[in-house]
This record gives sequence, C-alpha cells and structure tokens, in this order.
Amino acid sequence: MKLNIPWEWYRTFLAVMKEGSLSGAARVLAITQPTAGRHIAALESALGLVLFTRSQTGLQATDAAIELKGHAQAMENTAMMIERSAASFSSGATGLRGVVRVAASEIIGTEVLPSAIARIKDAYPNITVELVLSNRVQDLLNREADIAVRMTTPVQDQLIARRMGKIEIGLHAAPAYLSRHGAPESIEELFTHTLVGFDTVTPFILQALKQYPQLNRDLFTVRTDSDVAQLNLIRAGAGIGMCQVQLADFSPPLQRIMPDFFAFHLDTWLVMHEDLRHSLACKTVFDFLAEGLQGYINRGLR
Repeated sequence: MKLNIPWEWYRTFLAVMKEGSLSGAARVLAITQPTAGRHIAALESALGLVLFTRSQTGLQATDAAIELKGHAQAMENTAMMIERSAASFSSGATGLRGVVRVAASEIIGTEVLPSAIARIKDAYPNITVELVLSNRVQDLLNREADIAVRMTTPVQDQLIARRMGKIEIGLHAAPAYLSRHGAPESIEELFTHTLVGFDTVTPFILQALKQYPQLNRDLFTVRTDSDVAQLNLIRAGAGIGMCQVQLADFSPPLQRIMPDFFAFHLDTWLVMHEDLRHSLACKTVFDFLAEGLQGYINRGLR
C-alpha cells in the first residue's frame, strides 16, 4: 500500500529527534507545539508505529524512530538540494544568484577558502555560500553538500572531480618556542620536546602512522582532535606539531623542523555532483574555489 505522507510530518519528526521535545521542535520550525504534536501523531498513525515515548527528560525515540531517522535525514538533504539547485539555475537583472553548499576540512575551511569566498561575494553578491566545516567526508551523492574539498581520491562515478595537487604536511614550531628550547636535530632529540598532536586515532591518523609509527599518541603531551586548535597551539608556541607547509608562511609564520624526517602528502581534489554541471551558480563557485586552492597549493612549490 502506497502511503501519501506530507514532507512536513517527516520534517517535524526530524526536529523532535534533534531537540528531544515537541516544544523544541516547534521552536526551530517556527510552528506551534500543538501543530508539532499533530504532525507526530499523524505520522505514527500513517506508519502504524510508535515513534516516541514520554520520559522525565522529554520524548524518548523508539527503535523504530531510530531506524527511520537516517531515511528521513536523506529526504531532508534531498529537499535542501532541490531548493539550492532550483535557485542556482536562475539569473536575472540583478546577476547570478543561488545557494551553494561547500564542504571542507577545518583547516581548509578556516585558512584557505575564506579569501576565495570573499572574491565570490565581490563578483556575485546574490550567490549565497554555505560553508560546512568537518573532517568527516560529506556525502555529495546524498546531497549533504554541492561542492567539497577532498583529501582522498574520489571513487564515485557520479562526481565531477578536479585534482588540485598535493598538500605537504611537515613538523613546525613557532620562532618563540624555538628561541626558548632550540630546534631538534635528531629523532631522539625531537622526542624530548613538547609535541602537539591528536587525541583520538582516526582512519587518517592510522594511514599516517603506517609511514611514521614513531609518532604515536603517547608522545603528544598537548592533545586535541581539532586541527584548528593544533595549528593555533603551534602558533602560540606551545610545542612542535604537524601543519600544512603552505600555512607556515601565513601570519604568524612558523619554522619547519626536520623536513628530511617527516613529510606527509595529501592528494587534494575539488569535487561536485555531476547533476550540478549546468548550475551556473555551482559552476561559478567551483571555478573560484579551484583557483583559490590552486594558488594555495602552488605556494608550497616555490
């Protein structure tokens, strides 16, 4: 039997899942609490399932609700993509317009892309850019983003991918740190210094450890899983840590340590879903970002 369930019921369901209450869902959706309650009741009736039970802390999701959440989230991503795509195909007297969602890692998103986005806004003020920062690979096929900067080679056939080049990562320290402690000249001496690094082992870290097994978690006496925090700790003189070679020239400048010992390369790609190849806004943003990334990567080749 085919169910004719309005999208707004699923949207309210997702909001309740995220907020944990009808009142919270109503607030983020700008609807009344009774309306949110009716949506949930109607969805439960249509599906023949109990999605939430009441508890002292709010509404508790049932196993059925947890199972449905991923599917509903995919619907929301698709709905957002449709809105962005529809807007992205339009232009008029006021120039190119649209909404383009860009995904990038913390470091690329905070250190590299802002200047490119500023140029986009100068040239096309009616383009809206949504910047999503996460070290998790955003799923372009499910439309979590329109464009993404990837540090791994794309494997999906449905993506348009442009290789930007390799970003080199090295060990760096602030001049202030080196003036106090000196620069290590051997691996043994390096391990006597304060090292800034990761707290949780991720797939990327596991890949790096295959090449540099000496740099395990126990060596780092300053630990954080935020790449931005690591970079700022290094800049502040807290210790020696890993950062992109191109960033060493940014302000405040950093000095590279023992390049013959540590040099890790990231193959960098700019990718976009092929369905967006005819979106003027997406293509424009893609080209601006590609130019900005290429310029950034070429800094390391000087």
